[in-house]
Amino acid sequence: MSRQKYKKLTPTQQQYQIFAKDREPKRPAFINSIKAFFVGGIICTIGQALQMMFIKYFNFTEITAGNPTVATLIIISVLLTGLGVYDHMAQWAGAGTAVPVTGFANTVTSAAIEHRSEGFVLGVGGNMFKIAGPVITYGVFSAFVVALIKIIIKELGGI
Repeated sequence: MSRQKYKKLTPTQQQYQIFAKDREPKRPAFINSIKAFFVGGIICTIGQALQMMFIKYFNFTEITAGNPTVATLIIISVLLTGLGVYDHMAQWAGAGTAVPVTGFANTVTSAAIEHRSEGFVLGVGGNMFKIAGPVITYGVFSAFVVALIKIIIKELGGI
């Protein structure tokens, strides 16, 4: 903890912060990073295999195979979340399960499952996008800004 934070605390609070820091278990950051890397990589490898299957067996192109691939990954993630498997996998692997699109599907599904006792409209519908809503908003806004920058560069004679 930086000295700035200590200056805002009373002496008793500072002593407690030192006491708590000494007893906090050390997290194995390197091992956690390796777990996240491999699990995220496995999820992406499954996605790549699905995409290749859509191209080979269903005559999609590389461009059009992306949509059914993402939809299949989302369905798998939702099913695994509903069965409770995805949460155990996420607890073990950490951020490796949060980065791909499956992590987003897990977030939405978990919120829906948690609030289903409140009813479908106010419970599931009202709370499902509390966590995911800001992510969707940020994505849409970012896409708008990038498109706007691209149009301005193009109009000025750029790429």
